Order: sequence, then structure tokens, then C-alpha cells
Amino acid sequence: MKHTVKIGTRESELAVWQAKKVQSLLAEQAIDSSLLYIKSEGDINLTVPLYEIGVQGIFTKALDSALLQKEIDVAVHSYKDVPTQPAKGIVKAAVLKRDSYKDILIYKAETAFLEEELGFSGGKWLEKYDNTPGGISNFTIATSSTRRKAQWLHRYPHHSIDNLRGNINSRLRKLEESKWQGAIFAAAGLDRINLRPSTGIELDWMLPAPAQGAVVAVCREEDQWLREAFDVLNDEYTDICTRTERDFLRALLGGCSTPISALAQIENGFLQFKGSIVSVDGKEKVETERKVALNKVDGLGREAALEILANGGDKIIESIRNGGK
Repeated sequence: MKHTVKIGTRESELAVWQAKKVQSLLAEQAIDSSLLYIKSEGDINLTVPLYEIGVQGIFTKALDSALLQKEIDVAVHSYKDVPTQPAKGIVKAAVLKRDSYKDILIYKAETAFLEEELGFSGGKWLEKYDNTPGGISNFTIATSSTRRKAQWLHRYPHHSIDNLRGNINSRLRKLEESKWQGAIFAAAGLDRINLRPSTGIELDWMLPAPAQGAVVAVCREEDQWLREAFDVLNDEYTDICTRTERDFLRALLGGCSTPISALAQIENGFLQFKGSIVSVDGKEKVETERKVALNKVDGLGREAALEILANGGDKIIESIRNGGK
């Protein structure tokens, strides 16, 4: 009897897109599958900011539980939402080829403000921009990400940040109905479901969350046949880059609610890595940058994290743990 693989997914349009992407790739291998929709804790509580909830795996726990209870065979996640320490019995089956890793600002104000208030001119962000007034401006950006909040305040300390939760569709609607000047989204999410508006600008200066833009499928460790079936779906370069970024995150004991950023890219046989941690109020920042040959990437993420800790990152982490800024 032919086995139909049960794929678990959250109910949002983006999550379903990701699950259907995996489903189509399995179909190319002549493997039948069906989707099972599961609501996560992150989908239920849409009012409290993620950085206040502080729960590891808030978007993945329900799916992982269903996987371990054999209600589903595979769970599909946005890789940036997955804790660096997986639940016992669950393993990575495949990392799909990465889409855009960038964050994007969707703005509402007149375009004149882009240069005057943000330093965006001629289609480019000024590398060094300082337009800090004597007091706090009335410019407000919305995001639920503590990483985006911290990096935005590091560049624009006079701005205000409001919380914005929900799926992409509801967040775009809330932005339209609000008095905010803009909100920050992941470019990959907007592009996947064709919702990127014309008023979107990629934040080239903002370092992404580890594994942002990548989709991962996980399964039970015991399902050897399924793991073998997913081998052909795994993108080697994306796997190497996201593993390095997540090693960096793991060594800093961070999660999706921590202002830790990392990006690894492969070009001409070398891996270029950038990593940082920023205090929640944006005042303190420690960063690192490395370039190594592909045959020497093992341990790079951890080494970069240790450098961050030695250069003051440990104090930022301690402050965050103590509930400070």
C-alpha cells in the first residue's frame, strides 16, 4: 500500500505556501502527501510582543508535538523560528534553497521623508546617517521583532517602536489602519505570497535573523526512509550557511526573541560571515565579520560567537536576561 506523507503546517497563508512547496517537491519524487493544519501558540496570542513572551519555539512546538505523537510525518517551518536545540527524536530532513534573507520597510509617509528622516536617497541607504534631533521625533515604526527593533533604534535612536503581531495579511492591514509611518517585514514572506507593495524598501543595512529566508522540513529521527527521500530536497549551500548562522546563535544562547543577527553567504569557494548582537534599546552593539574557505567552515559560527562575547556581547546578553535594556 502506497504511503501518503502527512505534512504539518500552521494555518497562515505563508506557512501553507511553505508546506505546499515541500509537497510539490515530494510530488516530483513520486511521493504523495497531504496537509494537516495545526495552530501554534504564536498564532493564538497575537497581542503580547514576542520579546515579552520569551518562549523558545513559540511557532514550532505544536507542530513538533504532533510529529512526536505521529499525527504527522513531517513538519515544515520558517527556519528562523526553529530553536537551535531540537526536541528529542526530531531531526532536520531538508533545508530548501534560500529565498531573500533581507528585511523590508513598508512605508506610508510622503517619499520626502525617506531622505530627510531615514537617509535613503537615489535608491540607496547612506552608510553613515545621523539626523538625531534634540528630542524624540514623532516617527513610529512597527515590528514584533526585538532584533529589528534593536537595529532600528541603533540607527535611529530618536524614533519610537510599536508592537505589530499577526500573519502578513493582518499586519499589512493593521499598518494601513494605523498612524505609523511604516512597518518592517521579511522580504521573503511578502514575495512568496505576492504581497510586496510598491512602497517597500529593502533594508540593506539591517542584518537578518539567523536562517531568515530559509524553509526547513523536520521529521522523526526513526523515519529513515523519509530522511532518505528528503536528501534530494536539501540545498547544500543553504544548509551550510544556515548551519553556520545557527551555530552562532546557539553559542550565544539566543532565540528568535533575542536581538542576535547573522548572515553567511558563499561566493567563489569562500564563506563570508557577519554577526552581531545589539541591546534592546539599540545603544550597544557588538559585531564580527569573517571570511574562510568552504573547507574550513566547521566551527566558524561558534568561533565568531566567542569573539562577540569577548568584546562585550556577554554584557548585552546579561542585561537582556536581567530584563534590562
